[in-house]
Amino acid sequence: MITLSDVSLQLGRNQVFDHVDLQIERGELVYIVGGSGAGKSSLLRMLYMDLQPDSGSVQVGEFNSTLIKRSEIPYLRRHLGIVFQDFKLFDDRSVFENVAFVLEVTGVKRKLIAKKVSDALSEVGLSQKRNELPVHLSGGEQQRVVIARAIVSEPYVLLADEPTGNLDPDVAVEIMSLIKKINLRGITVLTVTHDYNLVKKIPARILQIKDGKIFDVQFKKNEPVKR
Repeated sequence: MITLSDVSLQLGRNQVFDHVDLQIERGELVYIVGGSGAGKSSLLRMLYMDLQPDSGSVQVGEFNSTLIKRSEIPYLRRHLGIVFQDFKLFDDRSVFENVAFVLEVTGVKRKLIAKKVSDALSEVGLSQKRNELPVHLSGGEQQRVVIARAIVSEPYVLLADEPTGNLDPDVAVEIMSLIKKINLRGITVLTVTHDYNLVKKIPARILQIKDGKIFDVQFKKNEPVKR
């Protein structure tokens, strides 16, 4: 599903990745942890091919960074759902319109858009908020809109960059539980997080980025994750 083969990446003077290999299977739920500037967001950017490695290759489904043409990148991204920490919602559009936008720009027919958006809003528990503007929603509700927008096109990979970073602890658990439920449908999920308590409450594979490398990390239930 996702493979990094001998990937190196340098940004300015920072060696972000140094000959990294990584394999993530279809249907996995994976946390990405690491210090500030370690390369967590850079990893996600390489996966949706907004950032190319200096050497090595990144494989996402059938798309490979060494072979993909610029014109093909939008087709890759149709298979990816992306959840941002800062929401990136249209303030002047309703919840329904925010979620529908993803389908409209790819030419999906109006009747199918209505069904897909309704299904996505139902899955995230926001059917009753479909006509509200984002400004009238809580932070947790806004993040649910973002998740609905990310899954409405039925992606095979969900990339979540600090999806709970601006939320209260209880709401953060609710959002991560929702992401876990989506993962159980067979969608591969990568979640960048600084919230180690959340990682302990909803266990999954943990990848730590440190000193240009990516490590699998394990910890006992009553022990903190090593940073």
